[in-house]
Amino acid sequence: MATPYKVQLSVEDTGAVKFQQPTTESAAKASDLLQKNHDNYHIFFRKDGFHNHITHGLLTLYGLGAPASVLQRHYDTNASYQRPPGKVEEQIIQDMSDPDNFKKYLGKEKYYHDFLIFFEKEMEKKGWQDVVNEYVFAGDARADDMLVRMYAGFLHPLIHLGFGVEFNQPAIVAEALAQAAVHDAWIGDLLLATEQASKAQGPTDKTLPDLLSDIRKDKKLSEAARWEDANKVRDGVLQRAPQEMIKHAAQWSVSSTTLEEKTAEMINASVYFTAGAQHPPKQVKFDFYYMHCVNCSVFFPTFNAQTWLSSKAKVRLLTWKGYLDLAMYASRRSPELLIEEIVGFVPKDLEAGSSSWTGVFRRLFDFDDDGHAIKLGRAVRNGQVVCQKFEDEEWCKIKDWQWEKIGNMVVDSVEDTGQNWVRSAGFEEAWEGFEDRPRSTHL
Repeated sequence: MATPYKVQLSVEDTGAVKFQQPTTESAAKASDLLQKNHDNYHIFFRKDGFHNHITHGLLTLYGLGAPASVLQRHYDTNASYQRPPGKVEEQIIQDMSDPDNFKKYLGKEKYYHDFLIFFEKEMEKKGWQDVVNEYVFAGDARADDMLVRMYAGFLHPLIHLGFGVEFNQPAIVAEALAQAAVHDAWIGDLLLATEQASKAQGPTDKTLPDLLSDIRKDKKLSEAARWEDANKVRDGVLQRAPQEMIKHAAQWSVSSTTLEEKTAEMINASVYFTAGAQHPPKQVKFDFYYMHCVNCSVFFPTFNAQTWLSSKAKVRLLTWKGYLDLAMYASRRSPELLIEEIVGFVPKDLEAGSSSWTGVFRRLFDFDDDGHAIKLGRAVRNGQVVCQKFEDEEWCKIKDWQWEKIGNMVVDSVEDTGQNWVRSAGFEEAWEGFEDRPRSTHL
């Protein structure tokens, strides 16, 4: 049985995207490896905030039915550079129980292990769902601060929470809460201000594709980030065009009655701007930062299905995701989105079903990285399933056979020469060093 201290997957814990049924052997292997990661490693493999992705990669591979040997290889590849979680101080853990003292430890990576043990103990006493509601969705100052931190670090804490909820693993949820606690909170300057602006103006019928187009046309905003900015959201968008960013993002509205459709809209839009941000004639590559918007999108149908989460919490989770996606798009210089790059893409291997989803996933099982590629492939397939019923809506830019095309773009791009990802796709500088593509890659 899964507990706040123990990872225990069963063959029923298959996650949101169905491909191959996991076996009892793979369930045991994934549980063992996730437990080793939980017990032995920090959430950052470097002190400057580079994330440990072992949990993400293993659960994605496991849910898609990857064999135990693939899980072991992924773990071995990525465990080699992790670091220990750090020494635990019992007095600090006790101190965290006081809400005033809790604040003292936030945003400091050295307290990750202390936070992990603290949240495990809280879950043991109260149940993991009640702990998540208390510390993230209660609506008080502490919970709002933690919710903001969930969106920090290019959505990594929220992605981690999603995996814990999706696969019914309290220990993974504890990792997510501890991870959020040691992230910074500056993204709240965008999220909270946009939320207030949206309430003040009232709901609008603007869609995310509408707003992506508006942002690109707004030169002050679309050119706010500079190549030399260390963090292009914080140091670019929020320094040089904060009011413009808030004005546009505040026009995206979600309500309890539109939650399902707006979830599909968010998923579709994130795939649209991530796959469409190409730079012909350069190789097809996906933007590293945009990719996280897609990888996070997979969890929102799961969040929506949780009976223990209030409607208000679900609406807020999704609304903030839309705000951040728009800011992420602006932060990479708002590249032109080329749907023809998707429509005209020719997969490199059309033989023996290699370009079907079966072929895409099997190739991604074999691809050695930290899990980003298989997560992206799974999230694109999830988008196809979720958006299918909405294909007649004007906002639905990606539809039908285009989803499988994008799956092929993912695997072909990471198997291609050069870096796996382009970083900041709207900048000319980002594409330096990538090769020009062969003519045969597009119709």
